[in-house]
Parts: sequence; C-alpha cells; structure tokens
Amino acid sequence: MSEAATKKDNFIIQYFKDFSVLKETKREYWGLQAINAFDSLAYFAMFNIVVVMLSEDYNFSDTTAGYAFTVFSTLTTIFLFLSGLVSDWLGIKKSIFLALFGLAATRLAVAGAAMMPDSILRDAVVVGGLALMAPFMAMLQTVFQAANKRFTTKRSRGAGFNLWYLFMNVGAMGGGLIVDYFYLDLGLPRYYIMWFGAASAGLSIIVTLLTIHRTEQLYGPGETPEEAPESDAPRKSPWRIAGDVLSESVFWRFTALITLLLGVRAVFLYLSLLHPKFWLRVIGPEAKIGALQAFNPFMVIIGLIILIPILQRFNVYKMLVTGAFITSLSMFITAIPNSLAMDQLTISIYNAMPGFIQNFATSFVGVPLSASTAIVYFTYLTSFLFLVVLTLGELIWSPRLQEFTAAIAPEGQEGTYLGLSIAPYFLAKIAISAGSGWMLAKWCDAPPEGDPLYLQRQLAAGNVPYSESPYMMFAFLGAIAMLGTLAAIFLKGWFTQGAHFDKAKDTPSH
Repeated sequence: MSEAATKKDNFIIQYFKDFSVLKETKREYWGLQAINAFDSLAYFAMFNIVVVMLSEDYNFSDTTAGYAFTVFSTLTTIFLFLSGLVSDWLGIKKSIFLALFGLAATRLAVAGAAMMPDSILRDAVVVGGLALMAPFMAMLQTVFQAANKRFTTKRSRGAGFNLWYLFMNVGAMGGGLIVDYFYLDLGLPRYYIMWFGAASAGLSIIVTLLTIHRTEQLYGPGETPEEAPESDAPRKSPWRIAGDVLSESVFWRFTALITLLLGVRAVFLYLSLLHPKFWLRVIGPEAKIGALQAFNPFMVIIGLIILIPILQRFNVYKMLVTGAFITSLSMFITAIPNSLAMDQLTISIYNAMPGFIQNFATSFVGVPLSASTAIVYFTYLTSFLFLVVLTLGELIWSPRLQEFTAAIAPEGQEGTYLGLSIAPYFLAKIAISAGSGWMLAKWCDAPPEGDPLYLQRQLAAGNVPYSESPYMMFAFLGAIAMLGTLAAIFLKGWFTQGAHFDKAKDTPSH
C-alpha cells in the first residue's frame, strides 16, 4: 500500500475515532440527535418537493408556486434572526416542544387542505400553513445550535457538532428517498409528505419527553464554568457594534465578495425550485427526483469523511474560489442540450458498460434504452454528473466561507460579520424564489393537460430552439455564477486585504 493511501486511511480512521469523545455526553445529546434525524427527514422531503406538490396537488401555476415558496423561505430567514431571543427566553426544552407542536399543527393544516375543494379558501390555508410553519422551523434550528453546545463538554463539542451535521445529511438523503418511495412505490399523492412531516414531529415530541430532562451546561472531567472577564470599559450596544462594522472598508470588501458568490450559493436553491420540474417534464412523471436529490447529501457524507481533513491543509481563499468555480461549472453540465449526437453518445456509453451496470441503469430509469428513450438516459446521466461536480465544489468552498469570514473579520466582530453577510443572500433568495416560476414558464413550461411527455418529445425531435429550452435556463444561471467567481479570482488581492489567516498555509496581501 502506498504512503498516500495509508495517510488517507489514517484520516478516515481518525475521523471516526474523534467521535469516541462523545461518551462524555448524556442521553439529552443523543435524544437531540434523534430529533435532528426525524426533523431532517421531514424538512428535506418537503423542501425537495414543495413546488411540485403545490402545482400537482393544489393546482398552483409555476409562478404562483414560486411566490408561495418565496413567502415560506423569506419568513423562515427572518425568524432565524428573531427566534434566538424567544428560545433564550423560554429555555431549550420548552422551545423544542413549542417548535415541534407548531410544526405538527402547520403540516397537518397543509396536508388537510388537499381534501378541501379547489378554492381561494384552500389556497389561503396552504399558503397560510407554510407561512405559519416558518417561525417554528426557524426556532428548532436555533435551539439545535444552543442545545448542541449545552449537551456537550468542551472536549466533545467539536465532535458533537460534526455528528449533528452528519445526522442532518443522513436525514437529507433519506428525505429524498422518501419522496420517491411515497409517490413511485406506494402511489401516494405528493402532499402525503406533509402527513409524514407531522408524524415525524409527533415522534420527536415523544423523544423529547423520554430523553431531554436536564438542560444545564454539561461539563467534562476537570472542566469548570467559565466566568465572564471583568472589565471597567462599558460594553458597546449591538447597534454601535453594527455601526462600527458598517464604517469599515474591510466589511464592504467582504460584502462585495459575498455578493459575487451569490450565483454559486443559489445553485442549491435551484435544486428545489427548478430541477424537480425540469426532471418531471423532460424525464417524465416517473422521474426519480427524490433519488437524484438524495445523491448530493450522500456524496457530502462521503466527502465529510474523506476530503475535509485533507482540504483543511490548503489556502482558505484559494479553496473558496476553486470550490465556487467547480460549482459554477456544474451548471453547464445540465446546460448540455439533447441532440442526436448526444443520444448516440449516451447509447455508446451504455453499451460499453459491464452487464450488471447496464441492468442497474435500466432498473433505475425504469425503461430499456432505445432511440426513443435515449433522452431519458441522457438527462439522468447529465444530472448525476452535475450532482457529482456540484458536491465536489460544495465540499471545497462551503466550509471555507465560514473560515474566511472568521479570517477577514476583526477580532470580536466575527458574529456581526456573519450576521450582516446574510443580507445579500437573503435578498437574492427572495428574487430567485419569486422569479423561479417565470424562468420555468419561459424555458421549461408546464405541458398541456393530459400530455406530460410533451416537452420530452419536442426536445427529442429537435423542435425546441436552444434559446427557448431548459438547457438555456441552466446556461444562463451558470454564466451568472461563473462571472461572479471569475471576478473573485482576479480580485483576490483586494478581497484578502486585512485578513488574518493561518500563516502556515495562507499569505494574504496587506
């Protein structure tokens, strides 16, 4: 075995060994992770399918579904700012109960609305249910952060948060698979995901009752409560701190960088807003959109184990822009148009595969490969390649963004920088969510009623100009992401002025 292979194995072994310190935790921590797993299953299952559910089960147009999603996601982000105040006031256990009961009730309301006659009242119940769901969803996420800290010791805290993130990605993967299981295997309507979400909240309430009793800070052997340092200097108000930050040129350079990378961060919004309907309209109603969406968290789980310990050794800014560049490239894979040449290439790749892989591909797609179904295989192929490249980029840039924030922010202002940096993404998220329906209507319009394969046939026959096809939609969005990333690469010296990186691996300009 080579030295490189041995080192990689050691990384993997060490990754799992690091979790052994969690034996210092109590049942409260493990109960919290069970709630995290249930909630992640329910959240990602709903998030992955919500715009499709609104159109298929509640007769919302693409545009109206996009607006409804905008209300839901905007309110969730707003309440993330506010929910910490409420959860600190109520305490961890009461906050968990309130969030879970609220999620169960609002999910039941949205699911129950599917049995109402099609009317303005039903639309109001659905949109209102999603809107009311937002504060409870935000509260639970805030409590997770506080409880993970409260239920771990200083020594086990890093491993505790890593395992929480791992559980969340396992839940994200499971959420995608549940979408396909309910719709394709059980033949249930999409809105049954909301019933599942309500049941998950109910199970989480039971877990809370059984496991979360003591909520004071956990201390390990030899650890004692930290005392706040005494100081005669008056503490600055949050408004004064924010004002100081806004007057600094470093902050505006940081904000400019965050703005340039919005196109990259938005790719994950497209996975919920655009790709599901693209897959349904090009592949067909039997498209395994849940399995496709589960592939990203599956790859993230593997990458967390193998790549993260290695990538931590490299330059922060270079990794940030390299990962962003790779993510931008992923969009151009789905922008490759179907054509006779691409269909022939797909058939050639399929024929070159070993028999067992051919059998798996046929089983997964659901139909044998032929000239008429080549577009289906081609779309699955480009979608999987897109997801592989997307995940590789995510694993490189996403952790580095947090690290760069800490490096660029003056000491003691890291939290303020992180909080204020959310504003550009918040505004972009509103614009993208609201405009998603327009983009679908322009480039990937709903098929005529009773003819779900209309777009597939038109694309396969070459009757849709590239400029009017869904491929153009992804090329347009990929170009936005790429232009922002290239600007960040060329302006590195300006963006890293004043940064305080680890000098062993970074040498920023000053």
